[in-house]
Amino acid sequence: MAGHSKWANIKHRKAASDAKRGKIFTRIAKELTIAARDGGGDPDSNPRLRLAMQQARAANMPNDNIDRAVKRGTGELEGQTLEQIMLEGYGPGGIGILIECVTDNRNRTVADVRHALSRNGGSMADAGSVAWNFSRKSVIAVEKEGKDEEEILLAVIDAGAEDVKEEEETFDIYAEPENFDSVREAVESAGYEIKEAKLAFVPNQWVELSGGEVATALKLLDALDDQDDVQNVFSNVEISEDEMAKLS
Repeated sequence: MAGHSKWANIKHRKAASDAKRGKIFTRIAKELTIAARDGGGDPDSNPRLRLAMQQARAANMPNDNIDRAVKRGTGELEGQTLEQIMLEGYGPGGIGILIECVTDNRNRTVADVRHALSRNGGSMADAGSVAWNFSRKSVIAVEKEGKDEEEILLAVIDAGAEDVKEEEETFDIYAEPENFDSVREAVESAGYEIKEAKLAFVPNQWVELSGGEVATALKLLDALDDQDDVQNVFSNVEISEDEMAKLS
């Protein structure tokens, strides 16, 4: 929906301005290790690893770091035993939150996330009580300036794209996860600049917040995002530009 800010876009700008390179590298390294462990160390036959490598290079992660992370996943180097877990929570106004974690200590991670939620106006949710409202999607964001939404859709629909949505700074292209590579290749072939490409949990229904709930929700989501074991935070929060302007 044009004219509204999803928290993912707010977070992206915040991360860029804060230059949290160390945190970004740690997250990518974990994803590289998990991807290589589950699907092997060859990116040509492992789409998840291929995507993680693309994200690593986009973040200017050194090749040595990439290689070490992959070798930890394939067992060529020793490392911690990592586990993926998905936690669910509620925030102000009843927003739903999915918290994707990679950890070597499940009990510690659950306790840390529960603490971050309770200290910032949120609460833990039972498994499945939030996840039902989210669908796994490929999301490819292209630079918006000078582009036409309909032209972008025509360029990618035959490759498996489902929809194009206008955001504040980008046009976001949505597709099923299995069509990620074909849609990304169509975007590149059409000459569009990709600002971000990822697999994400996208809400089927959004909750728009206003008033004091806006600041509380953003504080909560940032607190979760700052947790060491948290890889990604997905929420169905939607905030109008008028409400965001009040925070400035």
